[in-house]
Amino acid sequence: MSNEAKPNYMRDFTQGLIVENPLFRLVLGTCPSLATSVAVDNAFWMGLAVIFVLTCSNIIISALRKLIPDKIRIPCFIIVIATFVTIVDMFMNAYMEVMYEKLGIFIPLIVVNCIILARAESKAAKSNIISSALDGLGMGIGYMGAICLMATFREILGVGSFFGVQLFSENVPVIAVMAQPPGAFIALGLLLGLVNLISFKSAKS
Repeated sequence: MSNEAKPNYMRDFTQGLIVENPLFRLVLGTCPSLATSVAVDNAFWMGLAVIFVLTCSNIIISALRKLIPDKIRIPCFIIVIATFVTIVDMFMNAYMEVMYEKLGIFIPLIVVNCIILARAESKAAKSNIISSALDGLGMGIGYMGAICLMATFREILGVGSFFGVQLFSENVPVIAVMAQPPGAFIALGLLLGLVNLISFKSAKS
């Protein structure tokens, strides 16, 4: 008889959106988030890459979970993850050269992104394929939403544009630090504080 709990597909998909948002609640994947959130287009494609890798990796790991020996499960997970990262890396290099140059080393570094490996270990290795796929999709969308929100905050305040489209005239001052590395820490800190404040008020009500 299986020890797996009865799947809750809605929870599997939605928990990564807000309740267990990888960036704002679990505080995972902060390094690429800080580095690539200078512009919304960068954040969007980085988030899309994470969704693809996370969802596909979860599916394959879940399908093979009973065949993977426990002692070598982490190396096996990394091989699966690296396969899909390589697909993304080669695709972007071939068809999205400009974005590939912008994201740089952070595309191949998805292999060691804590979000991907954490979901492989805590979810895909213990759940069926559908649950694992929904978990990967929800977590990926949650991450992309968080990093895009952070990038929106930084790009509008730091450059005065959104998705590369200038919003204000040249006479409107911008907060230049928001487009620089320190601005990434400021944006993340403010958004984490806001999310925690909202969660605290929701818990009290």
